[in-house]
Amino acid sequence: MRLNIGLRAARAARANRPRSPGLIVVALLASAPVFAQSFPGYAIDLRAVLEHDDGKFLWFHPRACAIPGSKGHVVMTLQKHLQQSDYYSGLHVMHSRDAGATWSAPDPRPELDWRVGPAGETIAVCDVTPGWHAPTARMLAIGVKVRYRDGVQLLDEPQSHAAAYAVYNPAGDSWSEWQFVEMPDPSGKFFLTTPGCVQWLVEPDGSLLVPFYFAAKDVGRFTASVMRCRFDGTSLSYVEHGDELSLEIERGLVEPSLTRSKGRYYLTLRNDVKGYVTAGNDGLHFDAIRPWTFDDGAELGSYNTQQHWVTHSDGLFLAYTRRGANNDHIMRNRAPLFVAQVDPGSLRVIRSTERILMPERGATLGNFGVCNISPAETWVTDAEGVWDDNARARGAKGATFIARILWQGPNELAK
Repeated sequence: MRLNIGLRAARAARANRPRSPGLIVVALLASAPVFAQSFPGYAIDLRAVLEHDDGKFLWFHPRACAIPGSKGHVVMTLQKHLQQSDYYSGLHVMHSRDAGATWSAPDPRPELDWRVGPAGETIAVCDVTPGWHAPTARMLAIGVKVRYRDGVQLLDEPQSHAAAYAVYNPAGDSWSEWQFVEMPDPSGKFFLTTPGCVQWLVEPDGSLLVPFYFAAKDVGRFTASVMRCRFDGTSLSYVEHGDELSLEIERGLVEPSLTRSKGRYYLTLRNDVKGYVTAGNDGLHFDAIRPWTFDDGAELGSYNTQQHWVTHSDGLFLAYTRRGANNDHIMRNRAPLFVAQVDPGSLRVIRSTERILMPERGATLGNFGVCNISPAETWVTDAEGVWDDNARARGAKGATFIARILWQGPNELAK
């Protein structure tokens, strides 16, 4: 990818282009798209929405949601990483009204900001994934309540981690304040309830399938599951949850992501040592988990970070980071960000289809999201974690990226 050439050209174009106040013009980073030898075929168009690296914060967890019927309205949620482990600001929102060509500046909506808890602690919501709920014509942003004191997470009370959500009404450009899902046994099994950085689904009956991970008090390992929820346009409520998937390794299973392809449900799960995958027929019950591997039997090499699904009506793909890509200088090998096709029968990644979605420039990637924008496009969004001057020397700019996957054939799932 001719990144430097593309970036210089984009910067020159931006310098000569009139800009409205608060409007961000996207920089095209890649050369002309080349279609992949997979089915369905696709090209990758890489763009930078933001660049920020002032040593005070970095933009993190950018995730997008298209507003159907709006002729190009896309909402992106993101927040500031405050240079301390898992310490985040309130949620910010960006809008594009032209399908990603230009963006409004990040807006710190007061409804989505920090609150002060009863003991004077800071309450925030992080690890947010937005998505569209067609039956109510509302966008839901689902994430995790966290409690901080002096930037350190507090886990001493029931539901210190809780399933949080806010509702966006595009008709009025209005947000609700953060609300929380009431769980059964919140002081016991679900002492910590964490639907963080997950991909969730809307079922044909309007119910939601929301992956999450949970733990009782002082239990060092998490268990993963999927909860069914109801949403009436205002309130999200727990109905049931499915199989409880556990692993007696390190922290257990966290950050599960769910997709549906040709009538079957697929779940990918993060573990500190390696990523895992399983499948089932109803979104709640699954086969035994297995480690992610390539189709030649070798381990995928993705560990202690997220994997997410890229789902086309004609094919199933996985986005991930991994070892073995001349990237041992990157923390947890979290760059570049790859995409490859998955064999849905064997649940293996087809090595020959692997491509780079976002390059390694000395920064970490991996806190990302996936969104079907239209039948022609799926977006993968991520941001560079710039932690030291070594990353800057390798070219990292603190970029917030959109990798636009341009399908050769229409994705019927996005209609």
